[in-house]
Amino acid sequence: MNLDLNSLLSISAAGMRAQSERMRTLAENVANSATTGSTPGADPYRRQIPVFQQVLDKELGMRVVKAVKPVRDDSDFPIRYEPSHPAADAKGYVKLPNVKGLMETVDLQQAQRTYEANLTIIGETRSMISRTIDLLRA
Repeated sequence: MNLDLNSLLSISAAGMRAQSERMRTLAENVANSATTGSTPGADPYRRQIPVFQQVLDKELGMRVVKAVKPVRDDSDFPIRYEPSHPAADAKGYVKLPNVKGLMETVDLQQAQRTYEANLTIIGETRSMISRTIDLLRA
C-alpha cells in the first residue's frame, strides 16, 4: 500500500478525533465517579466504555478508526453502609458508581499519548510537505 502525504494527514486526523471522543467519555466517567442516586435504592451513575470501530473512508480508499457510541459497563455497583444518605436503601446501603478512578486515569493518559502521537505525525508530515515544496522551488 502506497500512502501519499495527504492520506497520512487524514488518517492521523481520524485517530485524533477518535482519541478526543475517548477522552471525553473517560472524563465524563471521572466527573461522575461520586454521583449516586437521589432516592432510596436508586442506581448511581453507570460507567461508559469508549468503543472504536474501523470504517471505510471512501475518499482515502482505506479503513480508519472512528469512535462510536460508548457502551454501558454493566458490572456490579459497589455498596457502602451510609444510612443517612438520601439514596440509602432500607438496610442503610448506598450504591456507588462502578467507576474506578485509577483505571480511568490510566486510560486517559493512554488516550492523551495516542492523541499526541497522531499530532506529531501530522506535524512531521506537514514538515515533509514544506520541505518538498522548498525543494521544488529551488
